[in-house]
Amino acid sequence: MGIKTNIATAAVLSAMLAVPAIAHEDADVPHLDHVFVVMMENHAYSQIIGNTNAPFINTYATQANLATNYFGVGHPSLTNYLEVVGGSNFGVVNDNSPDWHNLTCVPNIASAPALEGAPNICPIAGHGIDAETPALDTTNEGSVAVPIHNDYVAPARTVGKTIADQLVEAGLSWKSYQENLPPYGADKVNFSDGLISDVTAAEPGMPKLYAAKHNPFVYFASVQSGENPNLSLKNIVGFSALFDDLSSGHVPNYSFIAPNQCHDQHGRGASEMGTGCNVDANAIAQGDAALSTLIAAIKASPAWKHGQNAIVVVWDENDYGSEPNQVVTIVDTNYASKHGVTSNVKYNHFSLLKTIESGFGLRHLNHAADENVQVMSDLFAK
Repeated sequence: MGIKTNIATAAVLSAMLAVPAIAHEDADVPHLDHVFVVMMENHAYSQIIGNTNAPFINTYATQANLATNYFGVGHPSLTNYLEVVGGSNFGVVNDNSPDWHNLTCVPNIASAPALEGAPNICPIAGHGIDAETPALDTTNEGSVAVPIHNDYVAPARTVGKTIADQLVEAGLSWKSYQENLPPYGADKVNFSDGLISDVTAAEPGMPKLYAAKHNPFVYFASVQSGENPNLSLKNIVGFSALFDDLSSGHVPNYSFIAPNQCHDQHGRGASEMGTGCNVDANAIAQGDAALSTLIAAIKASPAWKHGQNAIVVVWDENDYGSEPNQVVTIVDTNYASKHGVTSNVKYNHFSLLKTIESGFGLRHLNHAADENVQVMSDLFAK
């Protein structure tokens, strides 16, 4: 199935989109006051569940609620992050960095999707169509192309917005908490070790602990421009701010939490990270310990004790060979009368976005509005 991606076609679609591609909220999800989404990296379900290097995660999965049939949408990482927060890949099919503050480029949803080796990604805005999800993964870190193992996702008309835009429009709040973000903020930073970055004076061998590709909000024109102070790069902060906010109880309604590229279990190679997280067993163990610290801090926060709140721990993709693109997704709430629920309903990243939007009383963006995308009501139930 092909896709017409020329600018003329996108312009016609844009004219059709007087109303964004959204649907009414689902009443099956309880009202949510705070949601904490923690994104982990690059491991299939079978690589984490039952793994002795991840004792906390395996215990937590039995104490909270576990999705046993949840899938990443495709590859590579950035596309999945965009899909979690915006219900679309927005025509982005690589991990390239943002084309920061470029006011003259054409967003991918209004042009042909960028390919491997293409220029940095034009700030996402406007209307158009997203890229089709291929049947085979050719960006996988393994040596061969393998099946995506997910339902085919056809291109659809798309609006260049995320849940952050929706929250601000509804008078709600959000932050993206990024470990090892440098103290001078996210603007124009693609990689950092927490102090130096490619903006200041990146040193040879600088560990790429923070990566923009794991911070999806920075790819959007609305966030880069900062025209709305509640929808700007100031909403993107480091982990010191995360722990300060948790300690005080002054947390936003929606918290997107991304550990660094060692603590998220990605397991970057020694050439990028140095030794320590280049061995997969080490990466899994480090991520397990980091997640234990994060979950404990969230649950100790005064914010967790008030209102109806949820923690979601989700992996972006497998990206390690020929396993299905099934990933672990754990849902923990402070209001459910029953925990330890397992769900074999088929979900994906669009389901997660749709569910969180429903909990906040928001309408559904892009593929989250698709009729075949299920709401995760069994995992978020009272």
